[in-house]
Amino acid sequence: MGLPALEFSDCCLDSPHFRETLKSHEAELDKTNKFIKELIKDGKSLISALKNLSSAKRKFADSLNEFKFQCIGDAETDDEMCIARSLQEFATVLRNLEDERSRMIENASEVLITPLEKFRKEQIGAAREAKKKYDKETEKYCGTLEKHLNLSSKKKESQLQEADSQVDLVRQHFYEVSLEYVFKVQEVQERKMFEFVEPLLAFLQGLFTFYHHGYELAKDFGDFKTQLTISIQNTRNRFEGTRSEVESLMKKMKENPLEHKTISPYTMEGYLYVQEKRHFGTSWVKHYCTYQRDSKQITMVPFDQKSGGKGGEDESVTLKSCTRRKTDSIEKRFCFDVEAVDRPGVITMQALSEEDRRLWMEAMDGREPVYNSNKDSQSEGTAQLDSIGFSIIRKCIHAVETRGINEQGLYRIVGVNSRVQKLLSVLMDPKAASETETDICAEWEIKTVTSALKTYLRMLPGPLMMYQFQRSFIKAAKLENQETRVSEIHSLVHRLPEKNRQMLQLLMNHLANVANNHKQNLMTVANLGVVFGPTLLRPQEETVAAIMDIKFQNIVIEILIENHEKIFNTVPDVPLTNAQLHLSRKKSSDSKPPSCSERPLTLFHAVPSTEKQEQRNSIINSSLESVSSSANSILNSSSSLQPNMNFSDPSLDVVKPTRPNSLTPFRKAKALYACKAEHDSELSFTAGTVFDNVHPSQEPGWLEGTLNGKTGLIPENYVEFL
Repeated sequence: MGLPALEFSDCCLDSPHFRETLKSHEAELDKTNKFIKELIKDGKSLISALKNLSSAKRKFADSLNEFKFQCIGDAETDDEMCIARSLQEFATVLRNLEDERSRMIENASEVLITPLEKFRKEQIGAAREAKKKYDKETEKYCGTLEKHLNLSSKKKESQLQEADSQVDLVRQHFYEVSLEYVFKVQEVQERKMFEFVEPLLAFLQGLFTFYHHGYELAKDFGDFKTQLTISIQNTRNRFEGTRSEVESLMKKMKENPLEHKTISPYTMEGYLYVQEKRHFGTSWVKHYCTYQRDSKQITMVPFDQKSGGKGGEDESVTLKSCTRRKTDSIEKRFCFDVEAVDRPGVITMQALSEEDRRLWMEAMDGREPVYNSNKDSQSEGTAQLDSIGFSIIRKCIHAVETRGINEQGLYRIVGVNSRVQKLLSVLMDPKAASETETDICAEWEIKTVTSALKTYLRMLPGPLMMYQFQRSFIKAAKLENQETRVSEIHSLVHRLPEKNRQMLQLLMNHLANVANNHKQNLMTVANLGVVFGPTLLRPQEETVAAIMDIKFQNIVIEILIENHEKIFNTVPDVPLTNAQLHLSRKKSSDSKPPSCSERPLTLFHAVPSTEKQEQRNSIINSSLESVSSSANSILNSSSSLQPNMNFSDPSLDVVKPTRPNSLTPFRKAKALYACKAEHDSELSFTAGTVFDNVHPSQEPGWLEGTLNGKTGLIPENYVEFL
């Protein structure tokens, strides 16, 4: 398990969890800094000490073998695993060379020592300076806040307003410094993956030159060296894309911090000062508090950022009531009283500002007004997967493959935005789309055409590979076995809607042609993955963790390009499991009944499209008894008819089960197997259970039905219609 991602949204919250996560990153940087320092020392010793060459090389090799990379995220790419494994590979080579040493290492200082010292000084040193600034601003902000909160409410309004403004400025500056520090820590953690290993690779290459025995080892080392070089380059390319995304997110957070808050399991959370009675009077102790409206649980954790640790034990109480504290009844500002069911007396709390108190009061259903500030500001794109959309993509592909397939940097070099928008406006004109002309005029540069294609895909209401499947594609890319990866992605692609799959097939066939000409256009499969990964498989929520998964998005695209013929022209061998049918549901234990993957899929026989409309209308408008009998008779008569397969490629000899027609009436169904619900919206049942009002749901692979008065979801491969 790697280091947890540092979310920019947590900088504003500044929670204990955020501080602990930040400490783990700082500890990793200190560990890396110490290791690099020791490595530089060992390298110099290796160059200067002929007599101690053997012992120095062994120590150097041992240091490499003991160090382990810690990557951000819950999984590593093949490139990262290759890079992480490289240190152990280097150590093995050094131990073998120690027995056959014959010449002194030359030019090692330039290729090894200097880059490492530069990385340690410029990157880790910069991170240390940023930490000093961050610690200083933390102390300044907390001190200013405490001083501000201790102001008497009896002071003049003008003085209070001036104090409020000063605190806001200090808070904003602290928040900006926090964001910059987190960004720098993330950057150094990512940079070390290539800036640290690359000098070592160059150093080893120098050793092979001077050792005869090293020449023999170099032949065996060649394959790994090539793989490592590619992995470093791929990691560097992904870093460049990731860094720009993270920097863009940081700028958005600076401009509108409230619009990019992380979704929290708590109704409200943040710092509050809690009044505690002592034998010498009362004191105000800083706590990090969370409140859950459903359970009415308030949790208070004594924590002070300046000391960097807890000041006591956690306490949880159940809310009974919340009342705003009048200003004239207490000298402190922004106060409110909380009564608990399981604790006697009143708990007086002080918020950080009037707005903060209002939010706490709103969350606890106090006397402050309640309003919902959550707005869905997502706008829909103007592009669609309709005939116009397919026409645009086909025209762009035709232009690229006939005029620019060998242009260097194809799809990576972007066109002028104004020209791209102009071309799109021409292509999206319904009149132009209806024309049979497939060529885009030669006046449009190829980079303008490729940018228009990518822009159109980004203009779709959602990514081509759909938000609901994004996490499943990422999980598939994280699997260790290559064949399993391809198999899982193969299954997921065939769960996409028909038009999405057709468009994806059209695009992947084209990108395979581009990759086949990589010697001329320099666009390998890996480069195309970097370009199209964020476009086709972007996440619904923009977070640092999601940005760190861009490298796995790229891997998904690489697999689609390399295996496009198998993925799009054949049906997956393994039927979809119950867990695959709903992305957000996980298996609760290993002791559950056998999964759907062990059972055959039930085919639904839809009413043939050739039936007359009058027959459908009579079925829909009849009584429930006549509906059942009519539906059964239609189903029996349809067994001899050929179902409408609706495949985009008629040459494929594939049997595809058809879902019930949208006009099919509600019917009864019987469970073939037992199933335990894994989500509140699902039904639990045993084999033989009969469901009422069964009909297709909005989720692919699921039906909706009623059991004992409760309506919920049923896996469609678990039932048969009566």
